Amino acid sequence: MYVPEYFKPDDEQVRELLRHHGAVDLVTSTPDGLRSTMLPMVWVESENVLLGHVARKNDHWQQPVLGEAMAIVRGPDSYITPTWYETKREHGRVVPTWNYITAHVYGELVVHDDPAWVERNVRALVDKHEDARDPAWAVDDAPAAYIEGQLKAIVGVELHISRISAKWKLSQNRSPADVAGVIDGLAAEGGGDMAGAVRGAARGGS
Repeated sequence: MYVPEYFKPDDEQVRELLRHHGAVDLVTSTPDGLRSTMLPMVWVESENVLLGHVARKNDHWQQPVLGEAMAIVRGPDSYITPTWYETKREHGRVVPTWNYITAHVYGELVVHDDPAWVERNVRALVDKHEDARDPAWAVDDAPAAYIEGQLKAIVGVELHISRISAKWKLSQNRSPADVAGVIDGLAAEGGGDMAGAVRGAARGGS
């Protein structure tokens, strides 16, 4: 991934993305070509791994992986119109762009066809996404026999992270007046997450 210096995040920003991301695109190169599956994953910081699961009927997990696997992790993204730029009114030499936060996470992919491993992963995923909800749903709210059947229908995957390439493209290459226009424009259109990210980048943080 091409990452100009002004779009390069610091290590803590990357860690925050991995802690709070949603679903990822898991991409592998196989003898039959590239394969990709979108799935939620949990980052275990102490072990530096991403954990998730796929449907047993999805043969992606059965395909040999050539080299490293990659998980594409995303934060907010948004179209940026030149009409928000002060420089448009000054000289007009501006074009649209797209702001985004993303990380390409590389490593060895390990498959876990083991119900106990998969159950731990499912519980971790549920805990992550239900934690702030009231009322929150828990795995044990469903009948045990039903959960057992569901676990048999999925297979675990674990990405052992070896390197990360990340990019925070948040208008850092624009003037302060243009950045202010982007923040106001995004906020007016309901893009609060991206507006906050652009504001944080302008302040030199996440």
